[in-house]
Formats: sequence, structure tokens, C-alpha cells
Amino acid sequence: MSLAAGIIQEGGLVAFPTETVYGIGASAYNNQAVKQIYIVKNRSTSDPIIVHIARIEQLGEVASEVPSIAFELAENFWPGPLTLVLKRNKNVAKYVSAGLDTVAVRMSRHHVPLQIINLSKTPIAAPSANLFTRPSSTIAQHVIDDLYGKIDLIIDGGICEIGLESTVLDLTNKIPTILRPGGTPIEMLREKIPDITYSDKFIDAMHGEGMPSPGMLSKHYSPKTQFVIFSGGSPIALDNLRKIIVYLLANHKQIGLLLPDEELSFFADLPIQIQNLGPKEDMSQIAQNLFVGIRSLDKANLNVIIMRSVDKKGLGVAIWDRLSRASGQKVFNLDNEVDVADYRWIID
Repeated sequence: MSLAAGIIQEGGLVAFPTETVYGIGASAYNNQAVKQIYIVKNRSTSDPIIVHIARIEQLGEVASEVPSIAFELAENFWPGPLTLVLKRNKNVAKYVSAGLDTVAVRMSRHHVPLQIINLSKTPIAAPSANLFTRPSSTIAQHVIDDLYGKIDLIIDGGICEIGLESTVLDLTNKIPTILRPGGTPIEMLREKIPDITYSDKFIDAMHGEGMPSPGMLSKHYSPKTQFVIFSGGSPIALDNLRKIIVYLLANHKQIGLLLPDEELSFFADLPIQIQNLGPKEDMSQIAQNLFVGIRSLDKANLNVIIMRSVDKKGLGVAIWDRLSRASGQKVFNLDNEVDVADYRWIID
């Protein structure tokens, strides 16, 4: 890790694994290095970057006016996939915070970023290691696909344990508010903060103002291929989805489908490309496989990628959030009888 630490100290960029997704990091104190992250990702400067620390004691180095609840949450959930939004310490590069007076901070439980931070003796600003608005990277090959030749070092740490970004919790207002659901389920946080709030918020990328958290854009985590989500838990929903796929096939469309184990046999006879997400009730496995599956199908020269929605509980809330943004809110319920011609727009 000494090579990576040296690059960080010299103002370079390093991609590394975390338990959530791969990150691309620079010293959180080096404004020019952080600016370079925005450039190589083609990232909007209105989208803030999370600062990673290696010890709870470093919280005061990157944040000011730290409330006691922040230390309580850190003791309970760090290291881990929880990011806290606090008032920014003036030592932190302004580019980190998209022009706001806040900073998003977390401590990963992956040994690689922890070692780099300790060796480089600096907190590290690190968003996901992918091109802006594209699916996050959960294996090193994803980083290579998006950023090879644009950064100084890529560390291969295998597949990320969680596969979804951290939960972002804003502690700068009277009522703690979840800005982005993620690897720490809301139910776990409510055990510590009963009055915690959350509601979906979709922000236009062109609005120009700094956002309080990453992951709030209306269109985000998106493959290049058209991506459509179908919801519905009734027995007729699967039949309706099959009818729509057969209709698309009859119109010579190449289709990719992301499915849980239990639904594979229902579509196995169709000439489509299927990515298996794992057991339907195993949200951890579905989360880990999500971006891998999306990216794999995105390389397959398809006309459309389709996925069935998941239950909005536990990690399912974060999965649903990613699906909604990745599809640009193209989500359609199949619990009632459908007219396949209503989906002509997928063909056009």
C-alpha cells in the first residue's frame, strides 16, 4: 500500500476497493487533486465527494460542530457503510463539498482504504470509481473499463462485499435525514434514531447548485443500454412480463433480463440474455450482483435491459433507489392485465 500512499501524497489518484463499491481517491486536503477527480470522471461539480477517514478521532479534522449523535453513530456503525453529513472543517478541500459548507464523512471497513489513509497520513476524498452517472464499479475490471489510463493506480481487491454505496445521513438539521439509502439499512438506524426521516429526492443534473449528498440525481447509475424496471407481486405480473418480452422479440429486439433464482425457469426457453441475481429473499446477494449484472448486459449490444423490482425493505430500499435512478424512473406495474402494444415505445 506504500505505492498508493505515495501517489496520494504527491497529488495523484488511486482507485481501490471498499466494502461498498470501488472508489477513486485523492487527498481530501488537496484541492487540485480533488478537482482532477471531477475531470477524469466527467463529474458535475455540483455532486459532492465523500471523505474517508481511518479512525473516529479524525472526525474533528474534517468536520466542525460535530454533534454527540455523530460520535454515537460512529461507535455503532463504523467502520461500515454509513456516511454522515456534517459541517465542513476549513482544512478540507472546497471541491469536496460542491460549494457547500458541509462534508460527507465515512470510515470503510475494508483494509485497503484504511491502510492507504494511515500510510498517506491524510483523509481521502473518494467517490465511486466510474464515469459520472454510469453504474458503480464493484470489480476492478469495471474501473479499468471506465478509467484506465486516466488515473495513476488501480488496486484489484476482488468483488466488493456489499455492491451498493453507503447510506448517507444528514446530521446538520434538527431532524436527521437520510439523503441516500445504502449499505446500512434504515431499520438499523431507526433503532438509534427513532425520528429519522427519508423520502426519495430526484435532482436535475443541470440545476447548478451544490447537492448535499452524492447519489441524488434523477438519472444515475445508468447503463448506456435502455433500462426498464417492472414491478408487481401478483401471479399475473410474471405472465405480463413474459408477454411483453415475447412482443419485443417478435419485433427483432435483443433483450437482457436480470432475474432472481426463482424466476429463471419462467424465461429460460426464450432467446434472451439472462443475468442471475441470486435468491429472491437474499437482498445481500442481489445487491452484490446488481451492478455486475447491469454492466455485463450493457456490453452485450442489446436494445433493452429489463429487471423486476424488489421488495422495499432492508437493503431492498437501496436497491430500489438504484434501479429507479438507473432507469430514469422508467418503472411500470404489471399487476393488472396489460396491452403489449402500450410498450411500443421500447421498440421505437
